[in-house]
Amino acid sequence: MIPTRFSILAVAIATALLAACVSAPPAQAPAPTTPEAPKVRPLVIGHRGASALRPEHTLASYAKAIEDGADFIEPDLVSTKDGMLVARHENDITGTTNVATLPQFADRKRIKVIDGERLTGWFTEDFTLTELKTLRARERIPKLRPANARYDDQFEIPTLVEIVKLASEAAQKRGRPVGIYPELKHPSYFRGIGLPLEEKLAPALQASTYLRTAPIYVQSFESGALRNMRRLLGTSMPNVRFTQLIGGAGTRPADWRLAGDTRTYGAMLTPLGLREVATYANGIGPEKSLVIARDSTTPTALVRDSHAAGLVVHPYTFRPENNFLPKALQIAGDPATRNPNGMVRELDAFIAAGVDGFFTDDPAIGRRAVDAPAP
Repeated sequence: MIPTRFSILAVAIATALLAACVSAPPAQAPAPTTPEAPKVRPLVIGHRGASALRPEHTLASYAKAIEDGADFIEPDLVSTKDGMLVARHENDITGTTNVATLPQFADRKRIKVIDGERLTGWFTEDFTLTELKTLRARERIPKLRPANARYDDQFEIPTLVEIVKLASEAAQKRGRPVGIYPELKHPSYFRGIGLPLEEKLAPALQASTYLRTAPIYVQSFESGALRNMRRLLGTSMPNVRFTQLIGGAGTRPADWRLAGDTRTYGAMLTPLGLREVATYANGIGPEKSLVIARDSTTPTALVRDSHAAGLVVHPYTFRPENNFLPKALQIAGDPATRNPNGMVRELDAFIAAGVDGFFTDDPAIGRRAVDAPAP
């Protein structure tokens, strides 16, 4: 049988295809994809406790913060005359206690210059702990938080020891740690009057069974205080981290001012400045407008640059009242009107910008923003 032109062509094609299959390398299986690590949710830090709902820096405020889901509670620490650490936002207790109403302490009123500011009032360093325990806490901003004022004169000024005890007991009940985020307030001032805070805080941390393993961030606006704490603790407490607080870019840390250093916080905000901060701190706590300006929707480069330097970012402070929210998020009412949805929407923008945690006066709303999207 004589092959036709068509059959010859078919054989040729089949032969070529067979050769191609033999010589071609085997098909490669698609490379396995590595699942992305789940994004760590930002920490909810109870700023002075749950200070939107209870007078700040009271055991009631800290307990409410823990109840409402705070990962950390934040006591600002100042010293008494006898060197005990107590929780007050400022050592000036004129507006946050009933001291001005007590005739037995009328002669304790003083004029002082603290971190360059002239103040008139009553100050913790002029009272022993026993004397301070006779005072009662009052709401700091009653016009914006009138509901808090109903708790006036009910709560004592707590010591650091009492706050740690509260956190330890709460941690046992809820089955996970309650972090402590203490701030050293005016450390250069207290050192200058012979009551250095760092030398009190370091041994207090080391002496506490609970604090040896609990999450801890020590914070200050003064870099010198953080360096002192690192030196005093050494390698004894690897669970302790440090946060450099950062105020407005045009303001100066008190220790720099006292040393004649003319730089401002703005020097810490540059990539070079952040790398310097990373030599003694694990994170920064910037005023929140440094991350997203108050009436803007565009983040600055601060989170990106901080992460590049190996620093976490915990901005302050998120509050639920109209007065503290950007204009676009405010609702009908006066400055004291509570606006939880507005605060959640504000936080959504910061969480999207990549912050690692945040300070809030209302941890329940902060927890809602972390756990669920805004409405």
